[in-house]
Amino acid sequence: MTAEEILKSLKAKQYKPLYFLMGEETYFIDQVSDYIQEHVLDENEREFNQTVLYGRDVDTVSIVSAARRFPMMAPYQVIIVKEAQNIKDIEALQSYVEKPAPTTILVICYKYKTLDKRKSFSKKVAEHGVLLEATKLRSEKIPAWITSYIKSKGYTISPKAALMLSEYLGNDLSKISNEIEKLCIMVKAGTEITPDDVTRNIGISKDYNIFELQSAIGKRDILKTNQIARYFASNPKENPYVVTISVLFTFFSRILLYHYSQDKSTKGLAEMLKVSPFFMDDYHTAAKNFSARKAMDAIGLIREYDLKSKGVDNVSANEGELLKELLFKILH
Repeated sequence: MTAEEILKSLKAKQYKPLYFLMGEETYFIDQVSDYIQEHVLDENEREFNQTVLYGRDVDTVSIVSAARRFPMMAPYQVIIVKEAQNIKDIEALQSYVEKPAPTTILVICYKYKTLDKRKSFSKKVAEHGVLLEATKLRSEKIPAWITSYIKSKGYTISPKAALMLSEYLGNDLSKISNEIEKLCIMVKAGTEITPDDVTRNIGISKDYNIFELQSAIGKRDILKTNQIARYFASNPKENPYVVTISVLFTFFSRILLYHYSQDKSTKGLAEMLKVSPFFMDDYHTAAKNFSARKAMDAIGLIREYDLKSKGVDNVSANEGELLKELLFKILH
């Protein structure tokens, strides 16, 4: 089940005796466990029937002992085991999993790791409870997730603003959601969040950001590209070299795909490149300025300068100098 499906069933008060929440994307794990912690029992019931344990402090015997207790003046007791990835013998819970207490809701938060799905334990968890594998969203899916999340808050967001947030904040959903919460406080309820709102409230420079750099390169605007490169070199913490290199690699890879696509319609290209049709004007322009051969050359340069940043064939140049040199070679 996905986190969204689990939350839907929880809101309908369809409870299972066991929730095993595992995987790298801790946001979804926290989302489900927090909902259970805050909504299954009311405030009075929680006092005697809700327990939070931590993996470093408990073992499987203690968890089973707690789970076998009966609730006091409540239909359920809730036991949440956080940091369960620190429990070495987690599969020793199998006998309990096969016959869980019907009046206990046991939540296991197994972050950053996953069970071996070939083993009996994970199969029994899925059979008798709910098994969530929370995987990281791919970068190209982040803008759509941002748009959906903001919609759930009663706002809308422009495609450019969603892309700016995704490129600036990366794919850490917890970090993104926290920044969106701050943004919603600053923006009038029910309105569209614009690029100006993002630059004004999130700390992204309006004129000197990765999105504007990509646009300037696509237009072969040498002056603007150099201005942004100098700004990035002067502000490396806000504009990490590794992020810039990654975005440029994706950008030129898409230009290459553009040239080899048989469907040159805006809709067809947008689907193939996995970008919003809103941004296709930028790619139409970039494809005119960079042939397939030049896009391949740029990708080669990006790989070369990624290695240089790791010390390969580079004695003294810092990341800011490497970026300026890379962009010079791409544009000339």
